[in-house]
Amino acid sequence: MIVAEARRWIGTPYRHQASCLGAGCDCLGLILGVWQALIGPLPQDIPPYAAGWTGADDLMPALARHLTPKTQADAGDILLFRMKDGQPARHAAIQSATGEDAAFIHSCSGHGVVESRLTPPWARRIAARFAFPKGDI
Repeated sequence: MIVAEARRWIGTPYRHQASCLGAGCDCLGLILGVWQALIGPLPQDIPPYAAGWTGADDLMPALARHLTPKTQADAGDILLFRMKDGQPARHAAIQSATGEDAAFIHSCSGHGVVESRLTPPWARRIAARFAFPKGDI
């Protein structure tokens, strides 16, 4: 259900700090929108943040408070990417497929929500992997 819900967002334009299916979202907004569709209200208010999370290292600790860290890849996992070595993880996505056809769904400036192949350059950037909370999803 997580991947199906994330795929509904494909084509949503990129909008910083937004989380509205079809109208706009950023990478975190995609995660928040899927959460709200499948789980319900968010567990905490999301404070304002700069585009690209520049100057902040809050994304990974915030997700770790509400999600279960993982090591094994499964469709529906939340991925955090470190875009440059030595920098905080600043890009979030949902893994949509594993194995030879590994892919992920994410929102990028200039592209909006897209499904991309999890190529080796992307895979090397994975800083953390989390599972959505168990429940009705």
